[in-house]
Amino acid sequence: MQLYEVIWKDRFIDKIEAKHGVSTDEVEEILFSKPHVRRAQKGHVRGEDLYAAYGRTGGGRYLIVFFIRKEQAAALPISTRDMTDSERKVYERQAEAG
Repeated sequence: MQLYEVIWKDRFIDKIEAKHGVSTDEVEEILFSKPHVRRAQKGHVRGEDLYAAYGRTGGGRYLIVFFIRKEQAAALPISTRDMTDSERKVYERQAEAG
């Protein structure tokens, strides 16, 4: 899934930065770096499902970004967190596989 735009809402920025210690730059780095993406949940609005993007920042941080896909190639990040050890192992195996 290729994303070209990130839509930011203040309430989500505050949560992502304060609660999870992740910057908006790190979120955008994950979303624009061709992450491993999976649909996490069907959305309440048709065509706006919840997705999880797994990736690694240039600084070496392994993150999962939860976002709602808006329009065709826009993401509305609503939360993020560091990957667990088991998620990181799965991500690394998928990255090696190509």
